[in-house]
Amino acid sequence: MKRWSGREIAIRGMLAVIGGYGLVALWCAAIARLLPITPLDATLSATMLAFPLYALLAVWVFAARSVGRVCGFGALAALVGLALLKGASL
Repeated sequence: MKRWSGREIAIRGMLAVIGGYGLVALWCAAIARLLPITPLDATLSATMLAFPLYALLAVWVFAARSVGRVCGFGALAALVGLALLKGASL
C-alpha cells in the first residue's frame, strides 16, 4: 500500500469537500429539473439524493488510485451535469 504525502492528503481533502460539494450541487439541480413531478417534490427528492451521493463521492476521492483520475472524473461529471442542466426543460 502506498503512503500518501501530507500534500496529497490535503489535495484529496479539498477535492472531496469543495469539488464534491460543487459536483453534487450541480447534479442535484439537474436531477430536480429532470424529474417529472411537481417542482417542490423534485427539489426535495434531489436534495435527499444529494446526501448519500456526497458521502459516496467523498469516500471515492480517497479510494481512487490517483488524483488525476479524480480530477478527470470530476471534469467529465461536471460537463455531463452542465449539459443535462442546460438541456433540461420545465
